Amino acid sequence: MDNTRRSFLKKITVAGLGTAGLVASEQAHATETTSESTAKDKKKAVGKDDGKLHFGFIGTGGRCQEHINNVLSIPGNKIVAICDIQEKSIKRSLDHIAKYNVDAPKVYNTGSETEFENMLKNEEFDCVIIASPWEWHTPMAIAAMKAGVPYVGVEVSAAISLEECWDLVNVSESTGSQLNILENVCYRRDCMATLNMVRQGLFGEILHATCGYQHDLRGGKLNAPNTLCFGKEAEGESQWRTNHSVHFNGDVYPTHGVGPVAMCMDINRGNRFLTISSIATQSRGLHKYIVDHGGENHPLAKVQFNLGDIVTSMIHCANGQSIIVTHDTNTPRPYSLGFRIQGTEGLWMNDGNHLYIEGKSSKNDVWDNAEDWFKKYDHPFWVQHGAEATNAGHGGMDYVMMCDFIDAIRNKKPAPMDCYDAAAWSAISGLSEMSVARGGALVDFPDFTRGQWINRKPAFALTEK
Repeated sequence: MDNTRRSFLKKITVAGLGTAGLVASEQAHATETTSESTAKDKKKAVGKDDGKLHFGFIGTGGRCQEHINNVLSIPGNKIVAICDIQEKSIKRSLDHIAKYNVDAPKVYNTGSETEFENMLKNEEFDCVIIASPWEWHTPMAIAAMKAGVPYVGVEVSAAISLEECWDLVNVSESTGSQLNILENVCYRRDCMATLNMVRQGLFGEILHATCGYQHDLRGGKLNAPNTLCFGKEAEGESQWRTNHSVHFNGDVYPTHGVGPVAMCMDINRGNRFLTISSIATQSRGLHKYIVDHGGENHPLAKVQFNLGDIVTSMIHCANGQSIIVTHDTNTPRPYSLGFRIQGTEGLWMNDGNHLYIEGKSSKNDVWDNAEDWFKKYDHPFWVQHGAEATNAGHGGMDYVMMCDFIDAIRNKKPAPMDCYDAAAWSAISGLSEMSVARGGALVDFPDFTRGQWINRKPAFALTEK
């Protein structure tokens, strides 16, 4: 993790600044950012002479492979260039692209961490997709927007500090580039069916939601069971992801859960997050895993992990709703995002696949199988793309997401999940760390829209009548 960005967050936490002071600090930084020369005059036209959308990829690890699949599976797209510092990832991507019988992209791979800047300087793109380690998401997205790339897709989370959240908003506004956070869970079939039901009023007025990221990642964080390690000598996400468990104590990965909930509650479009309070349990899971698999004398048994095994955040919204967000990746458990959308007339619960609507469920006070309702209220996106999405990653939601994003690029529409969404959802990381450090104290959310949320209308996954 970048020490400058981390030290920024630590300093404001230790200093005990009120959120008003924090927002003032961020907005002062915003003024500096906005005053910089912008890339508006350098915008390239969407669609090149060959009639195809030109894509670039920064970061070609495992997550990128699925994006490559979907970009090349959708007609009318071309991958112009790819960039990564690891030769193994580059080779895997080139082999992957070759299976589609298309021209090989130009490769940027000098080993320098800033090689992506050369790619952005030398190539023209309609869209650049960023799938690098978390600490690089914001710097790379900002570089792409300043380089005049019309659409920038950034993997989750989009930012790791409040400073970075403001940077994404300010640079997107000042350059006119459309930043899109690639939150695939917003396109999960059950989440989209629930959103469809919410918009049709089946649950009544929405009151409350729960969500989170509950996923046993101990093996992936420590490269077990073959080898217990993390950091530079490791492979995959354990090269960088585990370091966040060492240095950070807050919800480090909030957007999978909060993204779909935010869409159901019209966050940034008639509603917004107001406050957050977070607490964390003690940190035990990773240490126990190391001892269980490597013994008490294993070198990693001496590592001090800072991330609480379970981080729980409670968010209050401007329209009165409450949201509970849980992060739990260091304990033995089945995977769950823990969704619950509850209104005045009923609710959906992801765990157990339960749904109940007063006066409409099959029996009074008895759960219905949610799947029966979802078949009836399947979102039009899934009706349209479901067949092609069958073999795509993460149950097809990656493919549906890319279809929606590419539709926005080709038709020059606003990003489906824009810079304000990226900032508000990702801000949970920095704000939760502040709250945990203060014993669960209430912390205010910045208004990244600067008041626009009052009049902005819902835009995500709308379909024409």
